[in-house]
This record gives sequence, structure tokens and C-alpha cells, in this order.
Amino acid sequence: MNFSEATQGRIFVIRLEDGEIFHEEIERFAKRQGIERAFLNVVGGADRGSRLVVGPEESRATPINPMVHELYDAHEIVGTGTLFPDNEGNPVVHLHMACGREENTVTGCVRSGVRVWHIMEVVLVELLNNTARRMPDRATGFKLLVP
Repeated sequence: MNFSEATQGRIFVIRLEDGEIFHEEIERFAKRQGIERAFLNVVGGADRGSRLVVGPEESRATPINPMVHELYDAHEIVGTGTLFPDNEGNPVVHLHMACGREENTVTGCVRSGVRVWHIMEVVLVELLNNTARRMPDRATGFKLLVP
């Protein structure tokens, strides 16, 4: 286990609008507000055509081939995640979202593009006094959090 400590900074209450792409808007907002690190909590709706990464094709295979799931219609959502800078200082959202419609639910990472259905509500808690960042990892090809 690796860890670091942080303190709580500003808290933002955000409403995303119909058609916006979740991670793009949050990363743009973070840049404008000077937010480098944060915790995110989100509820609302995801629109048809939204895409989630729902796992690798094979658990331990290399290279890692992600599976992408596209939502077939509007879904209710809840998600939680983080925002940390990459090795170039750009804010990067890593958030997993559960999307449900009737008795069906799918959970995955939002990096492939989740489009807002009417509204999404986000509470963003800024993390201060911390140097954690996402760094490239050769073995996985991911930008992993280095606390």
C-alpha cells in the first residue's frame, strides 16, 4: 500500500447540463478553478450512447484490451471518483459510475464518454496539501495514481 495525506479545501456544487460529456466538463472546470486534486460524487442521468469501460476482455492478459459498453437509452446514475493531475499537470478524472434502467445495471469507468441526460449533479471536494499524481505505468499502459 502507498498513501499520502491531504486536507480539505473548497467544496463545489456543480450542475452539468444536457448533452455535456461528464469527464470533459469536470476537467475543464478544474483547470478554470485551479483545482489540482479532488474527490467527486455524482448523481443524475446518463444519455443513450454514453460509453463506459466495463473491464478488460481477459482478467490477466497482456496487453490489456478494454471492453466498452454503450448505453441503449437514458439511465439513472450514481458515481464516485477522484481527480488528480497527470505527469504533465493536466487534471484527470477517474470515476466509476453505476447506470441503471429498470432491472438492468452496468458499472464502469467514464473515460470513454458519458453524456448528461438533462442533468447531473456533482459535489467536488478539493484536496489540498498533497502531491499525488497520475504517472504512466509501462506494465498496464494506465496512468496510475502515485500517492
